[in-house]
Amino acid sequence: MTNAQPINKLKTSTQPMTVSVILPVVDEVQMLHDTMRILLAENQLDEILIITGKVTLPESRKAVEEIARAHPRLVTHRDQVRPFLGGAMRDAFEWARGTHVLMMASDLETDPHCVKDMIAKAREGWDIVTTTRWHESRQWEGYNPVKFVLNWVFQRAVSLMFGTDLTDMTFGFRIFKKEWCARIKWEELRHPFLLETMIKPLRLGAKACEIPTVWKARTEGVSHNPFWRNFLYFGIAWRVRFSPPTALLRQPENS
Repeated sequence: MTNAQPINKLKTSTQPMTVSVILPVVDEVQMLHDTMRILLAENQLDEILIITGKVTLPESRKAVEEIARAHPRLVTHRDQVRPFLGGAMRDAFEWARGTHVLMMASDLETDPHCVKDMIAKAREGWDIVTTTRWHESRQWEGYNPVKFVLNWVFQRAVSLMFGTDLTDMTFGFRIFKKEWCARIKWEELRHPFLLETMIKPLRLGAKACEIPTVWKARTEGVSHNPFWRNFLYFGIAWRVRFSPPTALLRQPENS
């Protein structure tokens, strides 16, 4: 039994805000360079963690190493320990040094031009600033029409399930206060981790807002989230919704 207190009652860090951006890389080369170019041109960042793994293509790894050599004080390149996308993100949560961590992709499906707006919003004090593809001025370029409809239905169902007006619970493009990442017991290793990072903080009382973004299909490499895997999202949503809040927290080391 844990004696951890709910995160929303923890003392908030008084350190100046610093941002660690997490970029997992599998088969991106030019898209990675474009993402980095925009991030560096539009933001004053404190750390960029580029995560590679066994599935990372040699040409992509070479691009990562070139970027790390060009920006040694800013860019840290590490190989993931846990498998899959969720595993890479969980590793990066532990390695990040910033007061805030920003999850995004390196394939331009997460618009790097939005990062400056996300950071600015986070400075207002929100626990989480996430992005939505369902704004009135939304744009979806190259998204499968069937997946579009099913995505809309799922987003509405999960939002109702968790009593929130957030509209895009599965899009892994968001910035958190680091203490939320550190204290939550993460479970997922694959893409459902993106949903887990939204619903567990909400269940624990996190204050979250969203800003609009644009989604464009990648033009390099292939998608690593097959359609059938989307059904796995229901399992984590159900478990989190009906678990006691204390069960979502990591056990303290001295427990």
